[in-house]
Amino acid sequence: MKFFADTADVADIADLAATGLLDGVTTNPSLIAKSGRNFLEVVKEICGLVDGPVSAEVVATDHATMMKEAAVLRALAPNICVKLPLTLDGLKSCKALTAEGVKTNVTLCFSANQALLAAKAGATYVSPFVGRLDDIGHDGMELIQDIRTIYDNYDFQTEILVASVRSPVHVLAAARIGADVATMPPAVIRQLAGHALTEKGLAAFLADWAKTGQSIL
Repeated sequence: MKFFADTADVADIADLAATGLLDGVTTNPSLIAKSGRNFLEVVKEICGLVDGPVSAEVVATDHATMMKEAAVLRALAPNICVKLPLTLDGLKSCKALTAEGVKTNVTLCFSANQALLAAKAGATYVSPFVGRLDDIGHDGMELIQDIRTIYDNYDFQTEILVASVRSPVHVLAAARIGADVATMPPAVIRQLAGHALTEKGLAAFLADWAKTGQSIL
């Protein structure tokens, strides 16, 4: 499974990229608004921090303007992945951009039928939002399982990018199902490395080492 950071915080992205665990980044207008910086400047800076795809989202709702905005985003860096809403105009733009060899991420997916349409439009990624479904009493992971089954039935190449990830529990469940990517806040990526027994064991090792009075350096 690939890990994407869902953030526009360049410091967090740089720190995680240094671990070698980061495969890409997803952004959206809300995340970039929090930075208080210029949208295009932030996206371009992020593209320079990671080798993998950086999803940058259009804000238009009609096909013609989406295509114009996509052209601006594509010019920022070669690893831009144009993020589009799962609407008919978004799917039309996805089909057109895919035909031009542009990577696309169709976002705000909340049903298996929507995911089917994204795959038929040739999306590189589809982003089902599991946390938001959980919030309204639905099982977000059931959607991931349905999409996985449908995509495997027809050998669709669109990758399942699990979004709205709230905790390591979501990551584990997505990995078990066979999702291709999980995009998550930096805090959740860091939580994946934590375990009380790891911390306890390390503390014991260090205490025993200190008793020897030795130094490796």
